[in-house]
Amino acid sequence: MPWWKDPIKYMIGSLTGKTRKIKLINMLTKHEDTLEVASEETINEILDRYLELNAHAASYTWKRLGKVLAMDRNLSQNDIPDETEELLELGIDLEDYIPAIHLYFDDDLTIA
Repeated sequence: MPWWKDPIKYMIGSLTGKTRKIKLINMLTKHEDTLEVASEETINEILDRYLELNAHAASYTWKRLGKVLAMDRNLSQNDIPDETEELLELGIDLEDYIPAIHLYFDDDLTIA
């Protein structure tokens, strides 16, 4: 088999079917960050990427509309649907509606 066809040795990752934007709002500081994430990414994987912006991100409870998110599930599995098609159909700019996830500090005294 040619080296470029070896899926195990040279595969870095898989291509996402679709990306989505989400807004992360730190309820302690009221700071907002917008991330573009793969639809397949779990909340834990998003948290790993968010650590660059907030080293204590793991010390927060992640919620959407008051409901605690399951960190091992993706956005759709946490009832955060992709509403892109509906927004386009209604003529709403995608930048005007970005789903928000609220981060509540747990004060667990972790040190990074």
